[in-house]
Amino acid sequence: MTNFLNEINKCKIISIIGLAKNVSKTTTLNYIIKNLEGYKLGLTSIGRDGEKYDVITQLPKPRIFIKTGTIVATARQSYEASEVKMEILKKTEFNTPLGEILILKALSDGLIELAGPSINKYLQEICLDLKNLGCDLILIDGAFDRRSYATPIISDATILSTGASVSEDMQNVINLTIHTIELLNLESEGDQQIIEIAQEILKKSKVGIIDSKNSIKLLDVLTPLDSARDIADKLDENSKYIIIKGALTDKSIEDLMSFTDKYKEITILVEDATKLFLSKKIKKKFQKKGGIIKVLNSIKVIAVTLNPTSPLGYRFDKNTFLNLMKKNLNVPVFDLGIDN
Repeated sequence: MTNFLNEINKCKIISIIGLAKNVSKTTTLNYIIKNLEGYKLGLTSIGRDGEKYDVITQLPKPRIFIKTGTIVATARQSYEASEVKMEILKKTEFNTPLGEILILKALSDGLIELAGPSINKYLQEICLDLKNLGCDLILIDGAFDRRSYATPIISDATILSTGASVSEDMQNVINLTIHTIELLNLESEGDQQIIEIAQEILKKSKVGIIDSKNSIKLLDVLTPLDSARDIADKLDENSKYIIIKGALTDKSIEDLMSFTDKYKEITILVEDATKLFLSKKIKKKFQKKGGIIKVLNSIKVIAVTLNPTSPLGYRFDKNTFLNLMKKNLNVPVFDLGIDN
């Protein structure tokens, strides 16, 4: 797995995101912790992870094993449930349902629970604290249904975990993984002037339009989710960009296409790919009709990790699964249970 560890070595903050529960996120985290030498590691998470049993399925989960000297940001109840002797370095005053987030130093090897903040702003501040405490590499283990912490504002690289628990149909898993990688790798805007104008729009409004002369229109909307009619009414032959702050969904795209055809050859710009909640069908339909979607901040996906088994009792042929993923993806793919 030298290639996998070489990719890790290039990064400072890595988020690990999953397409579903039980797809190898924690296995990926444990693999990095076990095999990366000479690093002072910092660990935190979005949500709760590392507990003995899944809180939803009640099935056994892989525990998170850390080494002496690791810096951990976790909630008080998770700290008390961990099997490692730890020194409290800081009380953050960031509260969660499991108590205040504490920053701790491991004084022994052993198993822990992780339960980090649920707010990106807090997570960003915790990562800064971990850096200031001398961490060479920070790993963020995330909840399966959230990926916002993969934003480049927080992490400089992302690992996507996928596997059999996504679907019993291997091809469905492969297709969804391909689509997710395509979204995460979406092209970023290359015109620096447009980027600067878009960033100013995002400070002032949820939605804005830039025309061919770089003039702007700010829309007075509460949320971009239901603003397709307002956007359509403001578009004209000179419109070049639609700037969206927040989520871009199938409904947003479908509504826009139903209200106007002026979106053709206009670029929709979102902050980053974590804001995209688009199905392959709608994305393809929009692009086929001339619509363009780009991001202001690109996400660097350094690897995809696989789990060919499902806790529900079925499994894929691991070599077939691995080889098909490698064939269809343009990022490195690893089954951490296979000696590659």
